[in-house]
Amino acid sequence: MPTITDIASVFLDQRPMLDVRAPVEFAQGAFPTAENRPLLTDEERHQVGIRYKQAGQEAAIALGYELVDENEKARRIAQWQAFAEAHPDGLLYCFRGGLRSRLTQQMLYEQAGIRYPRVAGGYKAMRRFLLETLENRSVDAPLILLGGRTGVGKTPFLFRFERHLDLEGRARHKGSAFGREPEPQPMPIDFENQLAIDLLRLRHRAADEPILVEDEGKMVGARQVPPTLFERMRRSPLVVIERPLDERVEQSLKDYIIDLEAGYRRVLATDAIGASARVRDHILGAIDRVAKRLGGVRHARVRGMAIEALDAWYGQDDVQGLRDLIRVMLVEYYDPMYDYQLAGKRDRIVFSGPPEAVAEELIARGLRPRSAT
Repeated sequence: MPTITDIASVFLDQRPMLDVRAPVEFAQGAFPTAENRPLLTDEERHQVGIRYKQAGQEAAIALGYELVDENEKARRIAQWQAFAEAHPDGLLYCFRGGLRSRLTQQMLYEQAGIRYPRVAGGYKAMRRFLLETLENRSVDAPLILLGGRTGVGKTPFLFRFERHLDLEGRARHKGSAFGREPEPQPMPIDFENQLAIDLLRLRHRAADEPILVEDEGKMVGARQVPPTLFERMRRSPLVVIERPLDERVEQSLKDYIIDLEAGYRRVLATDAIGASARVRDHILGAIDRVAKRLGGVRHARVRGMAIEALDAWYGQDDVQGLRDLIRVMLVEYYDPMYDYQLAGKRDRIVFSGPPEAVAEELIARGLRPRSAT
C-alpha cells in the first residue's frame, strides 16, 4: 500500500487527512486539515490495548473484529470511502503509522477498491516534525513586530500584508481580559501545530523576507506563545501604530462588542437573546477579572457604567454609554499599562506613526501589501 515519507510536503500542500485514531486521541491534538473517522471507538481501543499487552498483536486484532459487527464495520468503511472519494489528494494516519492505519488501508482496498496512502510514522512523526519546525523556523525568523495601544486596529492592519503571523487568530483570543472569543481556544497542541505550519509555509516561500506579527506577551489568553518564537519576538524590531483616542474608541466598540455579539449569534445560531446574555456576562466578567488592578472604587464605578451602557444598548439601541465605558477603560486602564510595557521596548522601536505612514515604512522594509483581489 502507498506510504508517504515526505512530511513537509503534506503540510505545504495542505493535504486533507483522514485521522483513524480514537476520538479521545484526536481531541488531545490533531492537524488543521484532519477529520476524525476512527477505526475503533475509545472503549474498543481500550479493550484492544489490554488484549495486546496480555496476548500480543494477533489476539488484539482478533478482538477488534469481535467487537465490531459487520454492519458497523461496513458503516466505518463507508465513511472512509466517502472521505477518500471527496479528497483524492488526501492521506490517512494513526498514532504511529502502524497497525491501525495499515488495517484501514487494507479494508478500504478490499471493500472499496481504493488505494489510499498512509503517513509513515503517523501522528507521532508529524507532531515531531512540527515541533522541530517550530524550533528551527523561529530561531532566526525575520520578524517585524506590530505594536500600538488598544483600539489602534492592529489585527485588521496585520491582514493588509501577505506575510503575517496571526497569533491572536490562531489562539482565538484577543490577548487581554476582554479578549475571549465566543468559540473556545484550541488545545495547546493544536495551537502549536498551526503556528508551526504557518511558519513552515511562510519561510518555505521566502525564507528571508520579513514577517509581520503583533507584539504579544508570553500568553495569548490561556495559550503560551512557543518559547523560541517568543524569544525571537523579544529581539525583533517594533513598529507602533498611533491613532487618536476617538478613533480607538470606535475601533474598540467594533472589535470587543459589536463583533463579539455577532460571533455569539453565529455560535448560538442567531439566538439574539442568548447572544446578548453572553455579551453581558463577557463584559461584566472581564471587568471583575481586573478588579484588583482597577481598585475597589473604580471597579464599582466602571461596573455600574457597564450595566447602564448594556441596558441602553439592548433597550434603546443606544451605544453612547458603551463608548463612554470604553473611553474610561482605555484612558484609565489600558493606556497606562501599555505605556509601562512599551517603556521597556523603546530601544527596538524603529518607527511610529499613523497607520498609512506605518504601512509605507513596512513596504520600504520589504513587506508586500496584500493584493486587492
